[in-house]
Amino acid sequence: MKKLMRLFKHLTATRWQIMHRFPRRSLNTVEAAIRESEKLHMGELRFVVEAALEWPELFAGTTSRQRAIAVFSQLRVWDTEHNSGVLIYLLLADHKVEIVADRGINSRVNQSEWLSICQDMESQFRTGHFENGVLLGVAAITALLQRHFPAQGHNPDDLSNRPVIL
Repeated sequence: MKKLMRLFKHLTATRWQIMHRFPRRSLNTVEAAIRESEKLHMGELRFVVEAALEWPELFAGTTSRQRAIAVFSQLRVWDTEHNSGVLIYLLLADHKVEIVADRGINSRVNQSEWLSICQDMESQFRTGHFENGVLLGVAAITALLQRHFPAQGHNPDDLSNRPVIL
């Protein structure tokens, strides 16, 4: 039954649902929050929202985590000067948030800290507060990165701050 429900959710998820939850104003706000965040630490954040998985991924049983890792690679979030990329990935059909961090950051941040941020964001999303949920996540990641990966000297902006809609 779970597989059928998941299939139905993915088949009915649309790009319009993303734009409804994240209108241009919200995307601009998220972009500004990421830009300001990156001034405070050496990390590089990317926010990606995807309505649903493609058919082959869905039928292969791809999890939101597996898809987030693939997106991390496809968008080259790992390609930063300090191995400091962090992907915030939302798979709308599954109502799941995944955070994937590059090795430079994962060596300092415990996986349970990422999981806690994901759960807090998902809680906001369940109540319909999508923009606030992302901003909450960016703020929590900022605090973690300030503690474990503070800004120092040359701090290039290696990745675009613009949210990505897949």
